[in-house]
Amino acid sequence: MPLAIVHSRGLDGLFAPEVAVEVHLAGGLPSVTLVGLPDIEVKEARDRVRAALQNSGFDFPSKRITVNLAPADLPKESGRFDLPIALGILAASGQIPGKALNDYEFAGELSLSGQLRPIRGALPMVLASGHQGRCFVLPASSAREAALAREVRILTANTLLEVCAHLSGQAELSECAFTSPIDAHAPAYPDLADVRGQSQARRALEIAAAGEHSILFVGPPGTGKSMLAIRLPGLLPSMTQEAALESAAVLSLAGQFSPENFGRHPYRSPHHTASSAALVGGGSVPRPGEISLAHRGVLFLDELPEFERRVLESLREPLECGRIHISRAAGQAEFPAQFQLVAAMNPCACGFHGAASGKCRCTPDQVARYRHKISGPLLDRIDLQVEVPALPAEALQKAPDGESSATVRARVAPARAQQQARQGKSNARLTTREIDLYCQPDAAGAALLKQALTRLNLSARAYHRVLRVARSIADLAGSTTIAPHHVGEAVQYRRFAKD
Repeated sequence: MPLAIVHSRGLDGLFAPEVAVEVHLAGGLPSVTLVGLPDIEVKEARDRVRAALQNSGFDFPSKRITVNLAPADLPKESGRFDLPIALGILAASGQIPGKALNDYEFAGELSLSGQLRPIRGALPMVLASGHQGRCFVLPASSAREAALAREVRILTANTLLEVCAHLSGQAELSECAFTSPIDAHAPAYPDLADVRGQSQARRALEIAAAGEHSILFVGPPGTGKSMLAIRLPGLLPSMTQEAALESAAVLSLAGQFSPENFGRHPYRSPHHTASSAALVGGGSVPRPGEISLAHRGVLFLDELPEFERRVLESLREPLECGRIHISRAAGQAEFPAQFQLVAAMNPCACGFHGAASGKCRCTPDQVARYRHKISGPLLDRIDLQVEVPALPAEALQKAPDGESSATVRARVAPARAQQQARQGKSNARLTTREIDLYCQPDAAGAALLKQALTRLNLSARAYHRVLRVARSIADLAGSTTIAPHHVGEAVQYRRFAKD
């Protein structure tokens, strides 16, 4: 039969629509034509497939070969279509049985020798194929992550010859079984006990972990802002299976997922020279940025005022809705971006404003100009704003006396579980209507909050964020009501916005 159809998957954001690789052989001058919106990587498959077939001992047909990647309006990218194209040519030329292809989906990049190389996005492709009931054949180096989608049978192969032998009934491909992931809180996270002093900052970090709040640390250089930030993932409760798969699928799209890290909260720390496309995602074929790669984890932005202003402003919508929608002329894509923002900055350009050392020589105008690099609307969206002062020499010489990450996590986990039972989400994700239902303080707390609103001139957004933080403080204390001291502690984390 001069026509063969092989099933595969494309990628459209986090979705993986089915792609039918149709191969037709006809008379005429020998040629290979690829249609169906292939990009340069896919077009180069002609030469890779030709060499792989010949080096594997197969005949490359001296015919006019047309390869159609359907649907035609979906852009196709990367080398994952090499294996389906090669199998389609072999089936259309009668070198392997064509009927055997119907029960499988294939993806894999071919080397010139016929070896199979790893691909990006194996996990989201397999997740999307679950309802089709087909086996998925993948390179062995990509199969382990794909096996996390336990509903699909994954077959692994190292070469094109192994796949062809399986389809011809000569040998069986091995199955990649699901293996239980390691403990999400194995000692990969630095311990909070290593941080000396900074009791207020440690307390704020615990509140942030309990309610999934964003947090800003402000202080001179070397006071422990980065140390605190990198310890936040170790305070977070274990991810659910659904959340872990979401996080792993996004990382798989970027080729940055390792099965050993399944279930661990990602931690991303881009340099302040990062572009807006690198931070929120983009490209002619949209790919996830740092905010999506930090999905269900922590995004740390050090030296916050040194980022370009337009880059920082691009964070405003994802901080509110937890998703990012990217529109380009070639297409649109939506990625999840439910991350916890941890930011750090110096109080002024030299970094020593307000320090006891008296090193700062910045004028008030220079200090104001430096702080105004961060816009009011963005600062308003950061729930906790904490000063991290320089420590005296005696405190540095003492042994660490703070609680460990495990101790703090033991308080955070019940607080987060209480939020899930009460409202089905963390406090930081509550809508305005849900805040009215779950975050109203008692009479004394409401009176204190009204007084704070008047004195600090807080915006409506800041008002709602104070209530969310107060709710998290009450949850940590095991209190069903929001008392005045819960409100008072939440209000003190908004003071920097008015400096």
